[in-house]
Amino acid sequence: MKIKVKTTIEQDGDKESFELMVFGRYLEKDGASFLKYEEVQDEGSVRTIVKVADEDALILRGGAVKMRLPFRLNKVLRGSYEMPFGVFETLTMTKRLEHSFENGQGLIDILYDFKMQGSPGGTYRLEITFEEDGNEYSRVDAE
Repeated sequence: MKIKVKTTIEQDGDKESFELMVFGRYLEKDGASFLKYEEVQDEGSVRTIVKVADEDALILRGGAVKMRLPFRLNKVLRGSYEMPFGVFETLTMTKRLEHSFENGQGLIDILYDFKMQGSPGGTYRLEITFEEDGNEYSRVDAE
């Protein structure tokens, strides 16, 4: 899968966007969709798994960055962000959660308010678009 991750952060009237292009895998299992990819940062390699189901989503990152961000529409959920100097509590309040996968193309769109250690971190929009690149697609229905 060819994956484009676009993150837009709006805070105090300022807007910033970041884009990442990576290759990864998409699979479906037990009514949920999973997108897996790896990115290389200055601190090292980071493995990311994005799990999306009807009502909720979860982003898990491991490696140089350890993070667990859960999402459920119109709910505040606790997560964590681990850095070399400590673990920080995160809170997400999900305003929009959409996902689709048709004809080899997919979209995950999450809009949420983010807080770390109780401090507002802004409103985040995570748009992940992905499409088959002819190499890796696996559909796991009844395993």
